Amino acid sequence: MADALTQADIDRAIAAERAAYRERVDGGAPVEHHPRRDYAPYRSSTLRHPKRPPVTIDVSRDPELVELSSPAFGERDVTGTDSDLTRQHTGEPIGERITVSGRLLDREGCPVRGQLVEIWQANAAGRYAHRREQHDAPLDPNFTGVGRTLTDADGHYRFTTIRPGPYPWRNHVNAWRPAHIHFSVFGSAFTQRLVTQMYFPNDPLFPYDPILQSVTDDAARQRLVAAYDHGLSVPEFSLGYRWDIVLDGPGATWTEEGHRPS
Repeated sequence: MADALTQADIDRAIAAERAAYRERVDGGAPVEHHPRRDYAPYRSSTLRHPKRPPVTIDVSRDPELVELSSPAFGERDVTGTDSDLTRQHTGEPIGERITVSGRLLDREGCPVRGQLVEIWQANAAGRYAHRREQHDAPLDPNFTGVGRTLTDADGHYRFTTIRPGPYPWRNHVNAWRPAHIHFSVFGSAFTQRLVTQMYFPNDPLFPYDPILQSVTDDAARQRLVAAYDHGLSVPEFSLGYRWDIVLDGPGATWTEEGHRPS
């Protein structure tokens, strides 16, 4: 049953994972910033994680085995309203308007240009516009919660949206996800897609979220939290948050799949 675990159970499991991480660090063993695929406090990961090593495909011998085309949407397909989630319907969405911007960077800090960046999120009440959504919070007819844009010559992206609300997710008793926005970044081919999440500063739900806590390295976990940027705030309209995405290297942003673009 989903309610079999309590928050105390989750806290003990997280503490055990942290202790194991520290033991590997102190012992000088190679350490990945990414959590194990069977991270026990995140219950569904024990059911859905891969149990076999990935299969290596020699693309040079049979290129048809892997999708090598560019992202499904090109520059001409992305419209001006795609990046403004507050202007995609006839009315105004409910909630706190925010501007989220940052840069897509490689491991050397150089901009990654012309890359498709997609986001999806819950509305201000913490509900997704999805037919499988089970949270009984109200839907917003003027907010779908999806957007996309291309990075510019300096690697910048920018979205205007509504600050999402937290929501319950039945991982354990009284489990709530902190407010977050899902990000998807495409490389030069569809198979290089990376997915991650951006959080908001000072959220009181951070200590109680096994997904965020599964990133056992403190510095890596902090890189998932956006910073309030008053310079990005639009007067009398929206508050600004800055969040850079680093694709590789020691300062890389954690991704859900735990791999890097080639």
